[in-house]
Amino acid sequence: MEFILKSTRLFVVSRTFTRPVFIPRMGSFNSAPKIHNTDSQDDSVEVPEGLTNHDLLQHCKIMRGEDHPQLLTRYFLKPVTNNSIIANEITDGLRVLALNAVSKVCSAPVTPPNQIRILQWNILSQSLGQNNDGFVQCPDEALTWENRKYLIVQEIIQNNPDVVCLQEVDHFKFLERVLGSQNYSGVFFPKPDSPCLYIQENNGPDGCAIFYKRDKFDLINFDTRILEVWRVQSNQVAVALNLRVIETGKEITVCTTHLKARNGQLLAKLRNEQGKDLLRFVNNFAQNRPVLLCGDFNAEPTEPVYNTVLNHKALNLSSAYADIRACLETKSQSSEDKSTNVDKNNDDKSDVNMAEESARYEPPYTTWKIREEGEVCHTIDYVFYTKSDLKVLNCLMFPQENEIGKDRTPSFQYPSDHFSLVCDFELLDQDC
Repeated sequence: MEFILKSTRLFVVSRTFTRPVFIPRMGSFNSAPKIHNTDSQDDSVEVPEGLTNHDLLQHCKIMRGEDHPQLLTRYFLKPVTNNSIIANEITDGLRVLALNAVSKVCSAPVTPPNQIRILQWNILSQSLGQNNDGFVQCPDEALTWENRKYLIVQEIIQNNPDVVCLQEVDHFKFLERVLGSQNYSGVFFPKPDSPCLYIQENNGPDGCAIFYKRDKFDLINFDTRILEVWRVQSNQVAVALNLRVIETGKEITVCTTHLKARNGQLLAKLRNEQGKDLLRFVNNFAQNRPVLLCGDFNAEPTEPVYNTVLNHKALNLSSAYADIRACLETKSQSSEDKSTNVDKNNDDKSDVNMAEESARYEPPYTTWKIREEGEVCHTIDYVFYTKSDLKVLNCLMFPQENEIGKDRTPSFQYPSDHFSLVCDFELLDQDC
């Protein structure tokens, strides 16, 4: 198996100036000494050979222990009633399992060549989650790596994605070893000044990673970027892959990122500038391929960067969760109401900002946690896609409040403070 660790380029930046110029990096602004530990905490982990998807799920449960609560059950927005293939059980061409089976084995069979399932997730850095993030309602044991690592694998594997986009990855070697047993290859790019490096027991820097199924895709090429704000390097990064579907030859660009955190107008402006730089990077790299752009943007739909992404003319991006929720709401209306609403929307379209319209249909939260400063429940994670070349077929919904529990996340039932986003797409024919 082949894995790519793209960390050496992190410190190599080539610029040409007429005279020497020093441009500082917008890093973590931490004056404490760095502790350059390496990703070695999982060196002793062994994964039995020849495990099927179902076998690996069972292995994860055994490694966690029988006495631990099971992973939260989640459902797709457009489920079917059983596994038989009949017309009314097809979800726009992609079959999914019954509701009560979603979290037991795979949530879907192997996807057809023209369809792609992508999983986007901030998995929560172990160093930061256990030492810096202040999850005051989460039991200490639930935050340990021993408890979390197999829940993370279970959440990924049970959804059987073709592509996995992750943020706050500080145990890449563990993920590449375990996911590699299921035919995934991965690319990882760490933050240049990761806050993990200022924590005594760190496992190296955190960063972004993309895994893809190598029996479905050929990797054409990949690139990484340290995002810039007003031409100054920040501490946030992006990873982009150009993939070719082996069976059809169709190509697609997948990119993931993690923008600057924290609240306030200045931070929102910084995120917007990072978003502009990200879009330039993706547009140049994609070279007119369809794009899936995923990440933890740390920005609610009302922030400028959301508008910036959706109004980028060259990429023509749309939000998967917002689109499918809007579509289902429209379909649920009566024929008479639908006709009335369509007429009204056509009359008002010139006066409606498309990003504002999209924001109305985003889910109410993608992260829900309790920190020292209080409860935080909002939407900041997204899956954006090229609407002219891709069709969103289905999305995995989020647990309800009573299912999450009063202490929110992370918990014994869920390993991160962010929920994974899982979307099914169809690659459309270009000549249609």
